[in-house]
This record gives sequence, C-alpha cells and structure tokens, in this order.
Amino acid sequence: MNSAGILADAFERIHEVVHAAVEDLAPEDLDARLDDDANSIAWLVWHLTRIQDDHVADAAGTEQIWFAQDWASRFELPLEKSSTGYGHSSADVGSVRASAGLLLGYFDAVHARTLDFVRGLDGRALERVVDESWSPPVTLGVRLVSVIADDLQHAGQAAFVRGVLERR
Repeated sequence: MNSAGILADAFERIHEVVHAAVEDLAPEDLDARLDDDANSIAWLVWHLTRIQDDHVADAAGTEQIWFAQDWASRFELPLEKSSTGYGHSSADVGSVRASAGLLLGYFDAVHARTLDFVRGLDGRALERVVDESWSPPVTLGVRLVSVIADDLQHAGQAAFVRGVLERR
C-alpha cells in the first residue's frame, strides 16, 4: 500500500467511528453533556469535521465545503461563520446543536472531498510545506497525520459519550 492508500484508510476509519457514534441518535442525545462543561457528541463531530474541512481545503487550495455547499447556513449556529470550535467556551460548545442527518451530511461531504484529495497524493506531495509558522515548518504529510489524530481522538470521545448515554 502506498502513502495515499494509508491516508485514505485512516480517513475511512474515522468515517466508521463517526457514523457509529452518531447514527440513530435523537437530538437530545447528540446535545447531551456528561457535565456542565463537557463536550457533546454534536459539538465533537461538528468540530472534527470543521477542522478536517478547514485543513484539507487549505492544503488542496480549495474552498471549504462549509462555505461552498452552504453548510454554515444549514447549521444556523449562533457563532462566527468561520468558527471551527478551536478555543470555544463552554457556552459556545453548548450552542452547537444539530440532528444526526445534518452532522453526517456535512461530515460525509467533507469525507468525500478528503478522500478525493488524499488518493491523488504521492510521497513527494506529502513533503510540500503547508505552514511555515512552526519550527520546523509543517509539511502536508504532517498536517494530514495531525488531522487524522485529532479526528480519531474526537470521534473516540463521541463514541464514549454515546456509550455512557446508552448505559444510563
């Protein structure tokens, strides 16, 4: 398997975990917080999708799906349209509410674009510097691995919250 195949496989695994965490949940379960400051499933999935959309669009030189397909208006969040969840307060987290269909629709659109992008990459493309504000500068390969790690972490958190809710 080449590097593009490995990246595609990793993003497919994220897809599986996200769907398992979200499918068939009622809005009150998606919005539930295990304590007053905990992240909800809705926020976790929205955030991981926003970060993936933001980072992959930047690396690919394309517009974010959030804007290009007008998901920002569909979600109707009381946040800045460009918000990705980074640095959100507890109140911001609580304001992210969405149905399973809306969350998965946006996630699936970003996932499809991500797979199209990564399947076209070769080893040389992964060496391209995409962010010079770090030392050492961040390459495309490092950025994609970072997105995968962050997405898996948040998808796992969403699966954990679902498990706690199902045991209640």
